Amino acid sequence: QVHLVESGGGLVQAGGSLRLSCAASGFNGNSMGWYRQAPGKQRELVATITSSGNMNYADSVKGRFTISRDNAKNTVYLQMNSLKPEDTAVYYCKAGTVISYWGQGTQVTVSS
Repeated sequence: QVHLVESGGGLVQAGGSLRLSCAASGFNGNSMGWYRQAPGKQRELVATITSSGNMNYADSVKGRFTISRDNAKNTVYLQMNSLKPEDTAVYYCKAGTVISYWGQGTQVTVSS
């Protein structure tokens, strides 16, 4: 059984930084990533990374966010810098593609 546990969300001022972590137990697949959902909006992709290190980013976060992965720990990270109020959302960790698993979400709030 796959279980994802996210941590690292919080409240930060615009221009600040946060680092999210997602520890995956029971998962040995290729793709892991981060998605986010703001109030009243659809869930959207933030960044993904494969086990070999191939990364993909949403245009809105390129140059500000960095996704990384520790395969030994089965953990994926999202370093978020230069945060903007529009980055405010619940951030979800996702593991897998065809069959996917989701974490419970962690709130990120960026104040102006």
